[in-house]
Amino acid sequence: MGNLTLFMHISLDGFGSGINGQMDWIHVDDEIFDYGAKRIYATDIALYGRKTYQLMESYWPTAAEQPNPTKHDIEHSKWYKHVKKIVLSKTMKIENHINTKVISENLFDEITKIKQSTEKEILIFGSPTAGHSLMAANLIDDYWFNINPILLGNGIPVFKHIKTKTRLSLITSKVFSSGVVCLHYTRKT
Repeated sequence: MGNLTLFMHISLDGFGSGINGQMDWIHVDDEIFDYGAKRIYATDIALYGRKTYQLMESYWPTAAEQPNPTKHDIEHSKWYKHVKKIVLSKTMKIENHINTKVISENLFDEITKIKQSTEKEILIFGSPTAGHSLMAANLIDDYWFNINPILLGNGIPVFKHIKTKTRLSLITSKVFSSGVVCLHYTRKT
């Protein structure tokens, strides 16, 4: 059975984005991309909230075709085109989107089926609001946080609507030259 893994940038004061979804505070460079790529390219299912999916869909399908694409643009664009995408949304309808499914109800049952359908990780990218729903349903198995050295003061919190105490074990930590710290936790059972 596959693990559901939340992969998110987070401010030091616990926000996953600015109050209006801003992500311009997130530090990303080749060192962080290369480290994250090991995790990303090992999966074939990506899970997004509606807003994050729309951001991804507006950029990644053609990122490699833009003038002067980076190595990351080329690799991630290729992966994005082929990965199976799951979108959590009560309002979005998907038409003509390849490899994309929307889950709008029965979250626990639908995610459990997806977890049972694969041996690989299922990665949740960003998507603080989707993360809230998945945490409330106690469906997340692993947490990968890129903690950025910034205090936002307000925004969309990463942790919200948690109904029960969840104990975690630190698996790995990595400090990047930029000051970003990646922490990998797994849920204790």
